[in-house]
Formats: sequence, structure tokens, C-alpha cells
Amino acid sequence: MRVSGPKVVNSPRRGRDTGERVILGLSILVMLCSLLLVLMVLLHKGKGGGLSDLFGGGVTSSLGGSSVVERNLDRITVVTALVWIIAIVVLGLLINRGA
Repeated sequence: MRVSGPKVVNSPRRGRDTGERVILGLSILVMLCSLLLVLMVLLHKGKGGGLSDLFGGGVTSSLGGSSVVERNLDRITVVTALVWIIAIVVLGLLINRGA
């Protein structure tokens, strides 16, 4: 009779743990980007003022044109939206691959 030691079969589980961690990380990233996007959109200067007036947005509304702050807010909003879209697509692909 031959007695062998315990078998180590960790490689499939390790891969699954990594995939689950990536999915968890992307889910957290999507939630943070969603909250940040809501905040960014509410800070934009609208026709009626909105929440942007709370932070001093209504003071410069009569000057015309967009200020440096507004342009930077636009850029940050666009970058955040792109990160959100990419994270959603990758998350969807990873979840569909695992199903």
C-alpha cells in the first residue's frame, strides 16, 4: 500500500479569489464614481441656479462665459463619467464570463 501526502489543489480557488476581488473592487469603484457624478452634476451651474448657488455659483453668473473653475469642473465630470462607463463595461463582462 502506498500512502501519499495531502494533495494541494489551490490553483483554481486562487484564480476565483482574484476574480472575486476584481469584481468587488470594480463594484466599489462604480459606487464611488456614481456618488461623485451626482455631486459633480449638482455643482454645475444651471439655468435656475440649483445647488451651485449654494457654493457661490450665482455670484459670477452675470459675467458671461465660463470660468476656470467651471471648465475644470466640466473636465473632472467627464473623466469621472468615462471611468464610470469603463468600470461598468468591465464589470459586466467579468460577471457574464463567470456566470
